Formats: sequence, C-alpha cells, structure tokens
Amino acid sequence: MRLEECSLSEHGGAILQILNDAIVSSTALYDYRPRTPDSMVGWFEAKRAGGFPVWGARDDAGALVGFATYGSFRAWPAYKYSVEHSVYVASGQRGRGVGTTLMRRLIQTATERDLHSLIGGIDASNQESIAFHRKLGFVHAGTIKEAGFKFQRWLDLAFYQLILPTPSAPRDG
Repeated sequence: MRLEECSLSEHGGAILQILNDAIVSSTALYDYRPRTPDSMVGWFEAKRAGGFPVWGARDDAGALVGFATYGSFRAWPAYKYSVEHSVYVASGQRGRGVGTTLMRRLIQTATERDLHSLIGGIDASNQESIAFHRKLGFVHAGTIKEAGFKFQRWLDLAFYQLILPTPSAPRDG
C-alpha cells in the first residue's frame, strides 16, 4: 500500500465511488442520495481553498482503496486549531490496516500544520469505527441524541476527539 495526495483528476472518481457506497449502504454519512461527479469539483475546490489535505491509499495493483481528509470543524475563527476528519475505506478492503495507515498520516499532517484537535463525528451504532478511533487514542467527547434520521430510524451522533501537542504557541486572531 502506498499513500499519496489526491487530486480531482486522478482520484475523484474512486473517492466518489467510496463515498456513494457509504451513503447507500451505511450510516457513516448522514446523506440520502449518492453524489454526482460534478459534486466532486466543489469538494476538491473547498479542500484546496481551505488548505485541507486529501490522502489516498493505493493497493499493490494501483487501485484507490481508501482516503482520509479533514476540514473546518466550525466556521468561527476561534475554532482554527480544530478540524473534523473523515476516513473511508472501500468495501472489501476494511480490516487490512488501510484506515489506520491513513489516519496516522492524517494525524501527522495535522500535527505538522500546528492543529490541536481532530474531531470525528461517528454514528453511535458504528462500533467498528468507534473501536478504530479508540485504538488510535481518540476519546469520546459527547453524543448528540437523535441528530439524524436515516433508514427509517433516529441516529445518535457521537463525537470522538484526539488532542494533539500542537501548536506550540497558539494565538488569538
């Protein structure tokens, strides 16, 4: 497996396929309809504009088998050291270390960029994702009951957080 920074032209289609599979088959994304190829243009533009990484993992055959990214946690300036991350692994590739490798690289990137807090919003019934985050040192930071509704049921949204040792000199403004 090798990691690389993703681009729309080279990785957009594979990322879209992974996202759409999660949308239609799970509560990993609180979304109802598969996204369109055009939606990836805006998605990548927002990542670029925000200076947010998109890391991809390719298998030995060259197929993209997962990706990880982060973006703004909230829009107000005082949240500038906190980001909300996402990590998705293609169906059939889970349990092989892809997600762990991607998350470790994302944590390293966040640390290098002087961030302080990585936050993951996880469906509270997704015990595999919760265990995955706990294994990497994330701790439960709270749950919002019945935050979403999908597949004819209410979904609780659990937040897991990893505090980083950076930045060394945080500032207001």
